[in-house]
Amino acid sequence: MPETTPPTPPSPLPADLLAALRAIVGPRGLLTDAADTAPYSSDWRGLYQGRAAAVVRPADTAELAAVVRLCAGLGVALVPQGGNTSMVGGAVPAEDGSQLVLSLARMARIRALDAVDMTLTIEAGATLKAAQDAAAAQGCLLPLSIGSEGSAQIGGILSTNAGGNNTVRYGNARDLVLGLEVVLPDGQVWEGLRRLRKDNTGYCLRQLFVGAEGTLGIITAAVLKLVPQPRETAVALCAVASPEAALELFTRFQRHDPAAIQAFEYMGGEGVGFVLKHNPGLVLPLAAPAGHYALVELATPRPDAGLRGTLEQVLEGALEAGIVQDAVIAESAAQRAAIWRLREEHTEAQKREGASVKNDVSVPVSQVPALIRDAGAACRRLMPGIRVVAFGHMGDGNIHFNLQQPEAMTAADFLARDHEIMDCVGAVVRALDGSFSAEHGIGRLKPYMMAAWRGGAELDLMQRIKRAIDPAGLLNPGKVLP
Repeated sequence: MPETTPPTPPSPLPADLLAALRAIVGPRGLLTDAADTAPYSSDWRGLYQGRAAAVVRPADTAELAAVVRLCAGLGVALVPQGGNTSMVGGAVPAEDGSQLVLSLARMARIRALDAVDMTLTIEAGATLKAAQDAAAAQGCLLPLSIGSEGSAQIGGILSTNAGGNNTVRYGNARDLVLGLEVVLPDGQVWEGLRRLRKDNTGYCLRQLFVGAEGTLGIITAAVLKLVPQPRETAVALCAVASPEAALELFTRFQRHDPAAIQAFEYMGGEGVGFVLKHNPGLVLPLAAPAGHYALVELATPRPDAGLRGTLEQVLEGALEAGIVQDAVIAESAAQRAAIWRLREEHTEAQKREGASVKNDVSVPVSQVPALIRDAGAACRRLMPGIRVVAFGHMGDGNIHFNLQQPEAMTAADFLARDHEIMDCVGAVVRALDGSFSAEHGIGRLKPYMMAAWRGGAELDLMQRIKRAIDPAGLLNPGKVLP
């Protein structure tokens, strides 16, 4: 019999879709070559490897809405993507090549900045750093601060309700949003870019889309609250005897002047050790390594507020009480930055150290020491030799309780037990009335946990909202809801 060539598998996309998309967004707005789409098809952590049928990059809201209308009519799923810094695979397309990635990177304009209203109107593709710089140029501060601010985009940050270092003072991303512009799953545009501080006119629709991870609509622009830029900042790094001591130090600062606290971070000794190991240029500015650290930052827009004196006064009392073992106060902006790098380099240092299982959890602030103690003990019982890397925002109860592979175990064997490890931590978090997702969201990693943690009326309401707004399920399928 003559040899036959195997038939080419049918394209998962409707015929002529790419041509129609190119007509909307132009040649710059459509990527189809595998080499060009590859960076959009996997997540930062390397947990998921999808395959984008194409990457669509609209230049404005009108183009994006036209793309969504076209895809809605053809039943093609869309995966909105910002800076692709998700820790839970929230912006990765499916593996079968049936989904389009919708990148907002070309929509990065600053539409308005009002230093009297203290508002910034900005498009979703702008990076957080660009937004911060725009605010600073007008003597204002956009108080959201996260480690990936140089690449994370405003749309993704709002879609995941990012938290960050300053939540203890300014709240999460949703607390900074006054208005939104959103493209809905049918291509309609909701123009809700209002700068009003009070607007009590029915349901607060903007809060439906903040934290929905692109499953209900695509945020294209936002009105964000600004605050006055600090005139004085003071930072200290403290060695403390225990998580309980770190919490007591936080309580002392709260009682002294809660309005001055801009950030209060906890770091375990194991994690700081990894940071120093993998960043040879960094130095621990204390006499000796410790088992636990607290990083405190005070800031105020008031001139001559004497924050240095506040730090010294509170720390002196804590040293006398044995709460703090050693402390250093930054003397310059460079020293402040060096201290903060000890905290900000944790994620990258863990990546260099090997495989890790990440738990972005929150508990009531008073229960943070119990979380660190009890979850650490439970994980060590589950897997002897496991290394606990606990760090994060003690001031708001959000700890990144991460676990590093035992030195004698392969990465593959360790990651094969990731759900077992996550559930081990989750049992402790649940007992402390906490949440299994504090600021990273659900993405593809954690939908399986939703039924157990948010089942019943709560999950039913979420599913009904999804069906009402996106009945065909075409926006970011497979994310958030089980």
